[in-house]
Amino acid sequence: MTAEGRPASPPLTERQEARRRRILHASARLAGQGGFDAVQMREVAEAAGVALGTLYRYFPSKVHLLVATMQDQLDGLHATLRKRPPAGETAAERVAETLMRAFRALQREPQLADAMVRALTFADRSVSEEVDAVSRQTTAIILDAMGLADPSAEQLAAVRVIEHTWHSALITWLSGRASIAQVRTDIETACRLIERQP
Repeated sequence: MTAEGRPASPPLTERQEARRRRILHASARLAGQGGFDAVQMREVAEAAGVALGTLYRYFPSKVHLLVATMQDQLDGLHATLRKRPPAGETAAERVAETLMRAFRALQREPQLADAMVRALTFADRSVSEEVDAVSRQTTAIILDAMGLADPSAEQLAAVRVIEHTWHSALITWLSGRASIAQVRTDIETACRLIERQP
């Protein structure tokens, strides 16, 4: 069962997973070209080569789709970070570098970044499963950078504060209210919480 009491979905077959990936890539492509408003379910279905009804079976709404797109983007980032781990002598430095690398990746596609962040902001309880997946992936990326496999409750609390800061920094940058330098300062400041943990 899921957190909302819905029965858990059975694992996807190889063919279903390939179809899901086509949908996510089509969503990212359309969002990258025109932002949140450019992601129309009918156009996503056409671009992915699936029926509209099939798309809705995978993703009940545009918000579900774009939050899942963000998880997919984070999956790709995590794979890249594992191949090329962040430099830095301390855990705080490594986490800050990791999040700035993620930020620079989003900076290269601001329309896509804006669409995904808007979807996260609009997400209600019906999207909690997808939002939780994004949060788990972000947490895993931060813990990898820290070099922690078994974090304490205090360390997890610090990670949550860092996640909130990163998300807020994205929003303020996308709305033109923060410079890249301010984003870096805020992220580095939040990451110093790690140094205070036992």
